[in-house]
Amino acid sequence: MRTMDKKSETIENDILEAPNQTAFTNNNNEDLLVINHSSPKPPLSVIWATILFCAEFICASMLCSRYHASDDIIWMSLTIIFFLVPSVLTQLTLTFIHRDLGRDRPLVLFMHLLQMGPVIRCIEALVIYFKAGKTEEPYVTISRKTKLKKGKSVGMPTEWEIGHSERKLAVHRNAFKRTAIIQAFLGSTPQLTLQLYATIQEKYNHHYVRLTLMAITLISITYGALVCSVLAIQIKYDDYKIRVQPGAYLCMVLWRGLEIATRITSLVLFSTALTHWVIPVVLGNLIIFFFLPWVKFWVKKASLPENVEKNFSKLGTVVVLCMVTLLYACINIFCWSAVQLDLADHDLIEKKPGWSKLSAYYSLRFFENVALIVLWYFFKSDFYEYICAPLLVVQLIVCYGLAVLFMLLFYQFCHPCRKLFRHNVEDCLRCVCCRREAGGEAPAEAVQIDEDTALAEDPALPDIASQLGDRETDIIDDGIYVA
Repeated sequence: MRTMDKKSETIENDILEAPNQTAFTNNNNEDLLVINHSSPKPPLSVIWATILFCAEFICASMLCSRYHASDDIIWMSLTIIFFLVPSVLTQLTLTFIHRDLGRDRPLVLFMHLLQMGPVIRCIEALVIYFKAGKTEEPYVTISRKTKLKKGKSVGMPTEWEIGHSERKLAVHRNAFKRTAIIQAFLGSTPQLTLQLYATIQEKYNHHYVRLTLMAITLISITYGALVCSVLAIQIKYDDYKIRVQPGAYLCMVLWRGLEIATRITSLVLFSTALTHWVIPVVLGNLIIFFFLPWVKFWVKKASLPENVEKNFSKLGTVVVLCMVTLLYACINIFCWSAVQLDLADHDLIEKKPGWSKLSAYYSLRFFENVALIVLWYFFKSDFYEYICAPLLVVQLIVCYGLAVLFMLLFYQFCHPCRKLFRHNVEDCLRCVCCRREAGGEAPAEAVQIDEDTALAEDPALPDIASQLGDRETDIIDDGIYVA
């Protein structure tokens, strides 16, 4: 789990200012550019996650008060459950990551009991950021980066001295990225589904509080999916320092937003027509994605990872792995998780995910959504007689198709490491067309498109690990900066 902390660092950890630069030659006659202390970047992800948490809490509380006033006990109870359960898990996650149970911090623990832990953690991160640089502090680790342009290293390697303030901010960022995913897929997703279902059942009796809560939950889910996508990129290219451009973020937001909105709408519409049949659909998805990592684990006949936590027994390790697998299953019910679990690996993450799983997921999910929408169309109630149902069906199918299109555009043009791909989306489509023209037989020059072999034919890249020697890199992974 500690290794996962390092890998979940995003572009916010990139250091753009470069004071106190020193150039020298090391023992291997290699030119280096050393930057003594860098200015940490503001913890924007911490602030954004806290804003989403507080906004959802306020809107859910206001909506519960209105449900109570109108005697809608069922809606009120479910709204409270779908916010309180992920909120408790968020408090436990923050307390576990910061290891506060064995420390004398009564105010922080009290705030966690009040379900306001993210607020006090955000304040701590801001205090650390504003105090950073005012007093000289020794560095705790060194990070080395080499700029990579068109597959070749450019310029001299750069070493960054990472101080205590940057280390603390890194811990806060890691913690809030985990809680953002928990809040999104264990709280915001069922909350949005519930409120959309309640809106339809109440004959579109819109209320600004409910609409606001639905908008906030959709933003929270999209952000959680965005974090998963960036995390997957950094795990895949662990040896590189990744910088995601704004255009790539925009493409991912459109991809994830359309995917999640279409999926939830399809499930809600299906539940209004065939209420009891939606339960086996959701439970079937949950069971499949929950047990899939465990089946792979049992097939490999591997043993439980021993570095989840030093003080955990085997039972505690199994409980933690079950919680991680449950979160993984909840993500895949509504969107592509991007990160694949490997319970046999000491980092719990599969390092070499291929294109086949991605294509299989979206193909099956597309047909499932189409089936749900078509079944709703044939079994819908008379309430939808004033709605153009065929147009709505076409719109939902087109929206999911647009989500897949934005995903393909991201991997083709916006992926930060697309220049390292041995084959891209265009090659995949060309290969499929060639096979069809050849009557189902693949041409001799066609090769299997596998992102895992992306670097097989690229020019030799600098061996960063050999350059570092025995230095530790606990906070920011060493790697190559991808321009």
